[in-house]
Amino acid sequence: MRWAFPKPLYYYTTGITIVGSVYLLKDYLGGVVYQTNEHMKDKIVIVTGANSGIGREVALDLAKHEATVIMACRDMDKCEIERVQMVMETRNKYIYCRKCDLASQTSIRNFVNEFKKEHKKLHILINNAGVMSCPKTYTEEGIEMQLGVNHMGHFLLTNLLLDVLKDSAPARIINVSSAAHKRGKINLKDLNSQEDYEPSAAYAQSKLANILFTRELANKLKGTDVTVNAVHPGIVRTGITRHMGLAQYFLGRILINTITWIFIKPPTRGAQPILFLALDPSVKDVTGAYFE
Repeated sequence: MRWAFPKPLYYYTTGITIVGSVYLLKDYLGGVVYQTNEHMKDKIVIVTGANSGIGREVALDLAKHEATVIMACRDMDKCEIERVQMVMETRNKYIYCRKCDLASQTSIRNFVNEFKKEHKKLHILINNAGVMSCPKTYTEEGIEMQLGVNHMGHFLLTNLLLDVLKDSAPARIINVSSAAHKRGKINLKDLNSQEDYEPSAAYAQSKLANILFTRELANKLKGTDVTVNAVHPGIVRTGITRHMGLAQYFLGRILINTITWIFIKPPTRGAQPILFLALDPSVKDVTGAYFE
């Protein structure tokens, strides 16, 4: 007589195996978790867009490594809520919220002026904040929003901080870009997308601008011991996709999240390649590169 598992037990063990396999696959697709013993005490870091998503996770991890973290954000109320949570979690009181709206050059200049009054050094600048596939809108200066925030705002911020970065060398600049840059084109005839605005094309253009800026800035910074690199964090579940297709609607978000759950990283995993570039000794001399 053949022995066999009772059917309920068979279904139970099969179900457990399938669920376990799915979670292992998701963990694998999420990429490597960066681990380091590097200490950042007395190091000063600026992270734009640090009150949510990838930026928040990057800021949190750097705070755990004892860095002084400047959360450069547009929404001060939301920033303060997250800052308090980070302080309680890390026991690091050197985490600060500072107003920086990348859609306003006045706000950017005010942020830099205040930063230079408060700090004489800057060791890491992480240009993380961004918008994606938003409706046709413009910055305070009349620049198409995605180009203005994703590129022009960070371009201005970085250049205004270069003197402090050079004085603090060795220092690192990390531009958070996207694999979308590969399909991007710089439309010099309609750079501001006034004649023909297609949200995904405008986003790709802004991300390509990040890459070109990274390469050119690396050339200009040769010999200064300040490096600059660009990184694609992967496909990450953050609020940046809120303007895209079904993601604009509540039920649409539920459907998309259900279908794509296994393939899309949580913000904690999206932060890992950025942390690697910010902390790892092996890339201290690497500059002008793109990581993904």
